[in-house]
Amino acid sequence: MIVGNGLIASLFVDNDDENVIFFASGVSNSLETRVEEFLREENLIKNTISENTDKVFVYFSTCSIYDSSKTGSDYVLHKLKMEQLIKKSCPQFLILRVSNAVGKGGNPNLLMNYIVKAVKNDETINVHTQATRNLIDVDDIRNVTFDLLKQQSLNKIINVAYSKNYSILEIVEIVEKFYNKKVNINLLKSGSGYDINIPEIEQYFIETNQAGKEIYLYNILQKYFY
Repeated sequence: MIVGNGLIASLFVDNDDENVIFFASGVSNSLETRVEEFLREENLIKNTISENTDKVFVYFSTCSIYDSSKTGSDYVLHKLKMEQLIKKSCPQFLILRVSNAVGKGGNPNLLMNYIVKAVKNDETINVHTQATRNLIDVDDIRNVTFDLLKQQSLNKIINVAYSKNYSILEIVEIVEKFYNKKVNINLLKSGSGYDINIPEIEQYFIETNQAGKEIYLYNILQKYFY
């Protein structure tokens, strides 16, 4: 059973499972402040759980919880509250904290969409030199989710992220190389990043031969932005 219709929800359409709820209908904008949006997700979670007590509840949360610049934000506090709600209400759950998912389409303001558009259109890019981001292919999110369910890794909170972070400058340089272009870059000495520990899934990237970060991002570009 799939709840949602966005990028993450679409990953499970071809492999839906009647014994599992893939809940991907939450607040996705980390800058959201409207109380009604947070309440909408909370009520939907409560209703979905109460109507499906016999199913495994898979909730897609966010690694933004580890971002010191977002600590105390309405978005992060809401996600933590939803995680606690699920832990208390569900006999069987799996909470997956996801990093920056990259796939086909999505919000044009997402980092990869923005950088690709800027490089293709020869626009100047502001690069925060101290900022890092963790990019993960949406296909890997789907594969890892099914691996964890198969292993019965339930009643846990697990980080789903790539094994390495990228600096923003690295991302821009790889995109430039992919399109064989060079754009103007405005370096700003600012930004932040945070490490994400992935002990439960690190082996996945080794077994699938995806440990090289430049090749990993290059493959993402070829798959979704070619």
